[in-house]
Amino acid sequence: MIEVKNITKSFDGRMVLKNISTVFEDGKTNLIIGRSGSGKTVMIKNIIGLMRPDSGQILYDGRDLTSMNKTELKSLRKEMGMLFQGSALFDSMTVLENVMFPLDMFSKDSSKERLKRAEFCLDRVNLSDAGHLYPSEISGGMMKRAAIARAIALNPKYLFCDEPNSGLDPKTSLLIDDLIHDITIEYNMTTVINTHDMNSVMNIGDNIVFINEGVKEWQGTKEEVITSNNKALNDFIFASDLFRKVKEVEEEELKENH
Repeated sequence: MIEVKNITKSFDGRMVLKNISTVFEDGKTNLIIGRSGSGKTVMIKNIIGLMRPDSGQILYDGRDLTSMNKTELKSLRKEMGMLFQGSALFDSMTVLENVMFPLDMFSKDSSKERLKRAEFCLDRVNLSDAGHLYPSEISGGMMKRAAIARAIALNPKYLFCDEPNSGLDPKTSLLIDDLIHDITIEYNMTTVINTHDMNSVMNIGDNIVFINEGVKEWQGTKEEVITSNNKALNDFIFASDLFRKVKEVEEEELKENH
C-alpha cells in the first residue's frame, strides 16, 4: 500500500500540487487521471522519488520515501517495476535480453535462475516465442508486453505505468489493460497508472484519482465515475459523445429502477 499524505509541490512560486492525500491499495489498479497540465505527471514523479515534495509524506507500507537517503531510496526502487510510455526497450538487445537486464543488475540469483525467471515472465505475457527477436522486429503491442515482462522480472511490490496504451489501437489497448489488471491481482501488487485513456478508466479503474489544477478533485471506482455529480470530473470524462451517451443510459436506467 502507498499512502500519500498532504503533499505539495511548487515550481518558481507556482503551486502545482496542492495538499494532496490519497491511498493506493494492494491488488488494485489505481489510476491517476486529469487533463494535461493538471499535475498528475508531477504527482507520480513525486511518488516514485524522481522529485521531492515541498511538504507532506509518501509512505510505502509505512516507510516514508520523503525522509530516505540515497541508499534507502535505491533499496526501495528494487521493489518497484516501471512501465514507460514508449516501452523504453533497448534496441541493441533481444526481447529476452531486455527482460534479463534488471535481473542481471539487481538479482543475486545464478545466471541459470535469472534466465528461468526471464523466460517465465515472457511466458506470462505470451511472448515465449519472441525472446530471440529485437524490438524493431515486433509490433507495438508486443513491445508493451515485453516491457511489462521486464517490469515484473524482479517480482515488484509496486508497479508504475505511464500512459501504457499510448500509440496502441483500441483492441491492443484492452489486451494491455487486462494483462496489467490480471498481473496486479495475481501478484497482489500496488499498481499506479497515469493515463488519459477513458477506456482504461472504465475497464480496469478499481480506484481512480482525478487531479484538477493541482487538487485531488475526486476519488472513486469505475462504477462510481459514471454517476458522479462532480462538474470538473464530468467535463473531463464526458468530453466524448460515447461517454456522454453512457451516462445518459445509466441515468435513464436509474429512473426506471426507481
